[in-house]
Amino acid sequence: MKQDHPSPSVASPPPTIPEEQLAARPVFRPYVTYVLIGVCVLVYLIQIGTQSFLGQDIPALLGVKNNDLILQGQVWRLFTPIFLHGSILHIAFNMYALFYIGTMLERFYGQARYLGLFILSGFAGNVISFMFSPYQSLGSSTSIFGLLGAEGVLIYQNREIFGPIARRALSQVVIIAVVNLIIGLTPGSSIDNWGHIGGLIGGTLFAWFGGPVLHRVGLTPPFPVMNTRTERESLGAGVGVGALFFFLALVALFMRRG
Repeated sequence: MKQDHPSPSVASPPPTIPEEQLAARPVFRPYVTYVLIGVCVLVYLIQIGTQSFLGQDIPALLGVKNNDLILQGQVWRLFTPIFLHGSILHIAFNMYALFYIGTMLERFYGQARYLGLFILSGFAGNVISFMFSPYQSLGSSTSIFGLLGAEGVLIYQNREIFGPIARRALSQVVIIAVVNLIIGLTPGSSIDNWGHIGGLIGGTLFAWFGGPVLHRVGLTPPFPVMNTRTERESLGAGVGVGALFFFLALVALFMRRG
């Protein structure tokens, strides 16, 4: 079974964007990130519990990305793998990466857009894995690679706002993505690289068309900023990207059934 986990290098966070230089904001708690981590940990505990007491990993049996079962109509398997993990090391790397990347992104995206980004990226990753990889797979790094792509877009589209740190931060995001994709290409790797690629594409597309575009409204630091991209634009981007990968999934389904 392929695990779409990141190597230790992806878990190393890119440089933190100095948000305190942008705006004096009230204390923000990234509750969606905390909930996502909690759900993944809870599901993993159920996995090891059912494995220990029943002899089978019931959540994985019901939710892993399995091409044959997806072809039989179990399409939820394009979503559920993002909450499943194959080992303690697997979930540890993924949750570490989710914490460091997700807490920053959630602050800029807001809770609803950020949750949409996470789910959409995971769906996109599993669709591409379904199309190009015959192996079963599980893990949340399809979503995490989408967050990584969204972070790169956030930095690039708002590089004038972020200032001198933008170039270095963007370079590190690109390096982390490229290095981990190369690791996934090594012979004998258990990493679902197609899932990573799909998540990266899905998250990047949503971020490009629906992510925050910041505008500075103050003259002296800390600079108050506002997001000029409306919720309607973000919703449209999410629907569009979701429809694209839904269409790709349908194409793959019809081609394989034919």
